[in-house]
Amino acid sequence: MPGKQARLAALEKQVADPAIWDDPANAQALMRELNDLREEVAGWDGLAQRVQDALDLLALAEAEEDEATAEAIAADAEALAQELEEKEFHLALSGPHDRKGAILSIHAGAGGTEAQDWAEMLLRMYLRWAERKGYTATITDRTDGEEAGIKSVTVEIEGPWAYGYLKAERGVHRLVRISPFDASARRHTSFALVEVLPLMEDDIEVEIKPEDLRIDVYRAGSAGGQNVQKNATAVRITHIPTGIVVQCQNERSLTQNRESAMRVLRGKLYDLELQKREQELARLKGKHVEMGWGNQIRSYVLQPYQMVKDLRTDYEVGNPTRVLDGDLDGFMVAWLKAQVGSNGSNGASEG
Repeated sequence: MPGKQARLAALEKQVADPAIWDDPANAQALMRELNDLREEVAGWDGLAQRVQDALDLLALAEAEEDEATAEAIAADAEALAQELEEKEFHLALSGPHDRKGAILSIHAGAGGTEAQDWAEMLLRMYLRWAERKGYTATITDRTDGEEAGIKSVTVEIEGPWAYGYLKAERGVHRLVRISPFDASARRHTSFALVEVLPLMEDDIEVEIKPEDLRIDVYRAGSAGGQNVQKNATAVRITHIPTGIVVQCQNERSLTQNRESAMRVLRGKLYDLELQKREQELARLKGKHVEMGWGNQIRSYVLQPYQMVKDLRTDYEVGNPTRVLDGDLDGFMVAWLKAQVGSNGSNGASEG
């Protein structure tokens, strides 16, 4: 909370400056962050105050041996505990990209038609989940299998917190069932890989602050070192925060050379932001995982018994049909809570 309160104070100071609206897109982003932080901090502060009020009232009730008031406070304590559990869960959705939409990709593992059919079952499951959440899902790329199912598919899912929830689904998903494609009705095991990335904005804003630039002006020289201009028209610009240096001496005027150098600098900074984004996406994607035994995060068993179990949290459900129809929130919540050390749903099971 101290970090959030400090950030809140800094944002309030920023938005108080009318100059921020010179860049409307940046100003709107700051306002969104400010409003979100205000709501979160106020929620925690309000909960803390209600707990303190309840403790003070309980002390008074005990001193006066007021059993009725003590019983009422006990009931309030249950509600406070439930609210605390919900707020602790929201801490798991506080990553820098959690509020964004998501790019979900599904890849069939080895096994031909079996695995490709399983990949299509997973696609249907996530589309149903998105529909339940009121999200918009758009298939942007799809490669069908030769006989049935899909080899791979990519879906953009847009809605608040879509990435925050779906990041719990990254990994290998395993299916055990009697194969509908096997004339001998034997049991088969299939694998598919689910990848999830945040849906990043298309435009990269490159902000160049005048105070971050050191501009040196000098006389342009020929290849042999002789001065070809009596006046200083060449420009060297150093971007101090990154150390990027650009220079231009091809034009005949200082203004033209400065404009050309700034264009080059802007391009280099844009490329730098692209590299940072690619590195961040690579970090979020994680290392490559083989689709096979020992790497699965969740098992879906349809025969000889019925159960879906997450191997990371031990959360399980005895009704695979419900899960495959998009009822995934229990698995997501259990994993997200485990990330912040909460025991609320970790290891829970559901019939």
